[in-house]
Parts: sequence; structure tokens; C-alpha cells
Amino acid sequence: QNQQALALIFSKAKQGALLRDGIHVVLIGQPNVGKSSLMNALAGEEVAIVTSIAGTTRDTIKSAIQIQGVPLHVIDTAGLRETEDEVEKFGIARTWRATETANIALLLLDSTNGITDKEKSIIDRLPQEIAKIWVHNKIDVSNQSPKMTEVNGEHHVYLSAKTGEGLDLLKSQLLKFAGYQASSEGVFMARARHLKALEEVHHHLEQAALQMASAELVAEELRLAQESLGMITGEFTPDDLLGEIFSKFCIGK
Repeated sequence: QNQQALALIFSKAKQGALLRDGIHVVLIGQPNVGKSSLMNALAGEEVAIVTSIAGTTRDTIKSAIQIQGVPLHVIDTAGLRETEDEVEKFGIARTWRATETANIALLLLDSTNGITDKEKSIIDRLPQEIAKIWVHNKIDVSNQSPKMTEVNGEHHVYLSAKTGEGLDLLKSQLLKFAGYQASSEGVFMARARHLKALEEVHHHLEQAALQMASAELVAEELRLAQESLGMITGEFTPDDLLGEIFSKFCIGK
């Protein structure tokens, strides 16, 4: 019962952290696949220059937007390709650096061409821990319908950044990846260290439940759990906890 209550608190705390801090989303892909157009579509305004000339975006462009109250920090990046242009090379290097700190990578591709070896090489180079969504753009040209699919555990969204078709599908997928729950009541803001402390409390309670045959081990796990709680409340009185435990167990007999 205590573990269930703690799990509920942890869930609400994570929602609070999400609403406060948001998620970092990076747009990557080859030149002219519509990264800047998607950036503008998500932002609802023209924050990035859109042209038919490959390599227009040479540096990262950041925009803060909101989806259902959740802050998204979206980063448009330079198109990934082989180039001799020194300025463009710097932009491409910054693209890869942006993927190291992002929560979600949107890998854009032209739906008229499908997934090529270049896209496969890009996704293989992305950090393992980053969430990835394939975005098949320009369905208005390829005459495809907006949709979401999952193939071999990989998530795909088909849309048109130009017309807005399928944009809502991408937004809902971003919220899903972020762990957003629309009906979260009683959420509260929590610092990262508080979330870590709650995780530790949950771990120690689980360990205590597994050690019920040994009062000493149960007492130790509960002491550690309270110590972790003390990181949140600022209070830590192990003597009270141990006194209660030892009054109900006969230790060492």
C-alpha cells in the first residue's frame, strides 16, 4: 500500500517536472526535407527561414512552444550532408551536439523518397538514450494520408508541414513520449533531486519487502528509505523509526 501511494506521488511529481521544465526536441535530417517548415508549423509562426536552397539553415535555431500546457524547446538544425563549406560544417557539428542533450529526436525525411541509407546512418549515430520518431514529411506531394504507425518498435508519423495535415498526430506522439497524462490531478512541481530521492525511497521499500525474513535487513532498508525522504522534507530522525521497528521485533534471538 505504501509503495502504491509512493508510485502515485512519483507519477504526479514527474508530471509537475514535465509541466515546469518541458522537453527538448531536436529536428534532424538531410537538407530540404522540411525541418524549418516543421519548426514553423509547430511554433505557429515563421521562426526559421524556408527556401528551396539546400543548406539554408547553417546554425541551430531554438524556439519555445507549448502543447497542452507542456513546454517544448524545439531546435531546428543544419541539414546533414557532406560539404566543403566551412560555415556549414560548423552548423552540422552543432547539429550533432544538439542531439546529445535532447530528449526526443525527430528524424525528418521526404516521403516521396522514403527511408534511404542516409537516414539509416543518421539514426544509427544518434545517442541510444534519446527517443526517436521518424517524420515522413511532404505527404501533400507523395499523396499519402496522415497517420501514425509502429514498425519493429520504431515510431513513424506521416504529415505535411506545409499544409498542417498530420501535425496533431505528431503533437500527440510528442506528449506520449514525454509521459504526459491529460487527466493528471493534483500534480506538483518537483526538483530533479526530489525525483531522484523518491526513486530511492521506492527502491528501498521494494528491498524491504523482499527481506521480511530478516528484521535487521528490513530495518536497514527502511532507515535508508527515510534518509532519502529526509532529502525532500529536510527531516531525518532514524531513532524514531528504529525504535518503532525494534519494539515489534526480537532482534538477535
